[in-house]
Amino acid sequence: MTRRKTPSAPESRMPPLNALKAFEAAARRLNITRAAEELSVTPGAISQQIRILEEHAGAPLFHREGRQIALTELGAELYPLLRDGFDYLKRAGDLLYRPERRHALSISVPPSFATKWLAPRLARFSAAHPEIEVWMSADMRLADVSGGRVDVAVRYGRGDYSGVRSEYLLNADVTPVCAPGLMAGPKPLRKAADLAQHVLIHLRPSELEEPRPDWSAWLKARGLADIDDQAGPRFDQTALAIEAAAHGQGVALAPYAFVADDLAAGRLVAPFADGTLTTDFAYHLLIKRSGATTAARTFVAWLKEEVRAAAEAGVDDL
Repeated sequence: MTRRKTPSAPESRMPPLNALKAFEAAARRLNITRAAEELSVTPGAISQQIRILEEHAGAPLFHREGRQIALTELGAELYPLLRDGFDYLKRAGDLLYRPERRHALSISVPPSFATKWLAPRLARFSAAHPEIEVWMSADMRLADVSGGRVDVAVRYGRGDYSGVRSEYLLNADVTPVCAPGLMAGPKPLRKAADLAQHVLIHLRPSELEEPRPDWSAWLKARGLADIDDQAGPRFDQTALAIEAAAHGQGVALAPYAFVADDLAAGRLVAPFADGTLTTDFAYHLLIKRSGATTAARTFVAWLKEEVRAAAEAGVDDL
């Protein structure tokens, strides 16, 4: 393919955006199939867009040998410009949608913390601060607080997170809970040994989160080696395990703070007065080391007050 003469009209020198995106993805990965997966299109569509761009250039952008591709001299010259250009576009989008410019607060919390603790309380925050619109993401992944994409995050762990200020927020010690019906009936649940007659509900460990206390640890702490600590259904979120217990499917281990409202309402019971199992982990508050927005500081103060009020009411500890 020979280099064609560049059109003189400035407007005609801008190639199609889709072709530029396809080339940048293929050049970055040096793989048509992976570029197609990234952009959610077919490999044929990527190849077609690259041909369109090569027609605009009047010269090849890749050397092709079977399934392998490599950048030509022109492709290697073009790629870093497009890479930087798309990066600037992404940064421009982040600037436009930065929460404080839209009078909003972006928070990221684990799904079960959102469902069982934070969401029921958010109405109080909105009533007290109607000028702040909360954007909540329930996600297990570590949020980008230091980079400004999230204003406030809550995470379960030891609290040793780099690049952010981390503060202890909430106890994560667990206790067994079940539906009230399991306390009576043909196999009443009265003491820990009675668990041998009941289904144990398990939480499946997540690769994105620190390990949680499980039935194996709870039973071992009480010398109950003859109870099968592996049998029973498994859930990937604490909130789902709690709901299964509330519907009479078995006994679940859960942070007391997550089940306090259900215990108060009678949906759940904590069958053992000495059932708490302590853990080295807790829920921690993650905020910027400096430059936190006014909305973020307001939310953090409110969150701490909610935790303090819960502690005074006796709903975050047994």
